[in-house]
Amino acid sequence: MSNELQNIKNRFGIIGNFPALNRALEKSIQVAPTDISVLVIGESGVGKEFIPKIIHSESKRKHQPYIVVNCGAIPEGTIDSELFGHEKGAFTGATATRKGYFEVADGGTIFLDEVGELPLQTQVRLLRVLESGEFMKVGSSQVQKTNVRIVAATNVNMMKAIQDGRFREDLYYRLNTVQIDMPALRERKGDIHLLFRKFAIDFAEKYRMPELELEPSAVHYIENYTFPGNVRQLRNLVEQMTVVERNRHITVEKLAEYIPMDAHLPMVVNQPNAQKQSDFGSEREIMYKILFDMRSDINDLKSLTSELIKNRGTNDLSNHEKNLINRIYTPETQQNVAPNSLLYFENQNNNNQHIQNPTIIANPDDNFEDFEDIEIEENKPESLSLQNNEKDLIVKALEKHNGRRNKAADELGISQRTLYRKIKQYNLED
Repeated sequence: MSNELQNIKNRFGIIGNFPALNRALEKSIQVAPTDISVLVIGESGVGKEFIPKIIHSESKRKHQPYIVVNCGAIPEGTIDSELFGHEKGAFTGATATRKGYFEVADGGTIFLDEVGELPLQTQVRLLRVLESGEFMKVGSSQVQKTNVRIVAATNVNMMKAIQDGRFREDLYYRLNTVQIDMPALRERKGDIHLLFRKFAIDFAEKYRMPELELEPSAVHYIENYTFPGNVRQLRNLVEQMTVVERNRHITVEKLAEYIPMDAHLPMVVNQPNAQKQSDFGSEREIMYKILFDMRSDINDLKSLTSELIKNRGTNDLSNHEKNLINRIYTPETQQNVAPNSLLYFENQNNNNQHIQNPTIIANPDDNFEDFEDIEIEENKPESLSLQNNEKDLIVKALEKHNGRRNKAADELGISQRTLYRKIKQYNLED
């Protein structure tokens, strides 16, 4: 690691050695001496706000104003006035002329946080500033010049926003001259404990209390949690535990009270007796899993029955064939197979166990010369309809959690909003 990078980390209190984090900081240092626009991409809570601070502090504008604007926190009706200013009487309540951020920050840097939330009308004004350095106050016809460096940040999928018509494509490419990607905390597993210790020291000093320490099992637990709120969530967790917990040695059981492992279905923790949980991630993945499992069984069945039909009359089956038949054709499924179908299996032992010695009985009227083109005509025990299986999964999840929809949504790996929509769609509200 270069001395310059380490100095930046020390100055801004940045903890961690994850390669993607180091790369983001290095790019910030490299672009700082220029005036090109920078777009910082990353999830909420990853620390995107450090990048514009680094860029400003390492630039020739470091002695000029540095202004932070949270675009998502300013109402749509007033954001133009906040950014570009307004003339007296421009709108109701405009009792005096006001300077906007672009006028105040002339010669310095403006950080537009959550730029993806800007209204389309404001995006047009911002594009003009980026292209020519010109703007007009609200209610004025006089063009003014400004010389500002713009650094923007967002946690929005910008390409999707462009496709949905919520963000201008030309503005995106103007802002995104250089893109800096901040990694999520769950990708920085090796940095999680370092950050915990840093926050524990800071809050122990702030509240004049002993420092928190994690037991080894708790370290393993916390490193495998997904942290949807990223570094901000971890910081808040440590502050809360510093104030609340009397025992300064934190066990995995105590940690689980604050961040239950099943809250967001994160990565599996490889501990003894730890129950593994699957994370389908989305509605679509649930459907794909059902479909692929069924499709695999059907393909295996077709392959097996093709071989057996060609050699009908023989009982000399391999163990693999017997195991496959036992897996696919249980006594319950045999009850649904009609005697006059293409084939059915007869249990020679005449018991209620799985088939041990299947015998193939073919319909004499069937023609097997072109078997590859013949469809199996048996009544399938399970529906291949994605809709039916989706409904069944939702019902089972609701029953398992006694109707608690938030728990059922977590179990299914979908949002509560999606679950409510599906419940209404399938009339499952009773």
